[in-house]
Amino acid sequence: MLPPEVKLPVNEMPRERLVREGPDKLSNQELLAILLRTGSRGETVLDQSQRLLTSFGGLLQLKDATVEELQAVRGIGFVKAIEIRATLELAKRIHTMNTKEKWIISGPEDVTERVMEEMRFLQQEHFIALYLNTKNQVMHKQTLFIGGLNSSIVHPREVFKEGIRRSAASMICLHNHPSGDPSPSKEDIQVTKRLVDCGNIIGIPVLDHIIIGDQCYVSLRDLGGVFDSVNP
Repeated sequence: MLPPEVKLPVNEMPRERLVREGPDKLSNQELLAILLRTGSRGETVLDQSQRLLTSFGGLLQLKDATVEELQAVRGIGFVKAIEIRATLELAKRIHTMNTKEKWIISGPEDVTERVMEEMRFLQQEHFIALYLNTKNQVMHKQTLFIGGLNSSIVHPREVFKEGIRRSAASMICLHNHPSGDPSPSKEDIQVTKRLVDCGNIIGIPVLDHIIIGDQCYVSLRDLGGVFDSVNP
């Protein structure tokens, strides 16, 4: 027979500690335990939350876990997996939101400050476009392509279609390098030149193409050459 679920003393329960001391005083293990609510046979909810973190190598890796991967951990059923996945997605969305002021772009730092944490851990290359108005305010942000960056995948038609629909005055392109090294490849340069040329013809200039690495980035405009024909 399996042992019964182990109970924690009331004063050690994460929920009670959160109310008493505040959420910022709780560890990742304790916050996760609040989501899990109950332990499983033979272990406390804190034991289970620590085992879950250990299974994925920490909170950073847990944030990308799928429902199926979560369910593969002993004691994590479908409901718990769904609740964890939903909570992590909400946290991600809150991190990328800014409701207090408009997102104004004056340089690559304004872009990377907003997207670095969102993009630096992606396991595949994501090509994203920011569509700006005449005041360099971001009107719309859209992921256009996922996968290896080359001219056959990143087609100007798809890149500029949204800009035309929204009457964008200009745009900024960005994509990530999963390796963490933002050094531009030959394909990155070729794609950028093609988009810059098309943007000048259409009337929606590409102001920059930023490559996101792990806590670092490269602005192709700053490198020179590709953007010589684009007005600042």
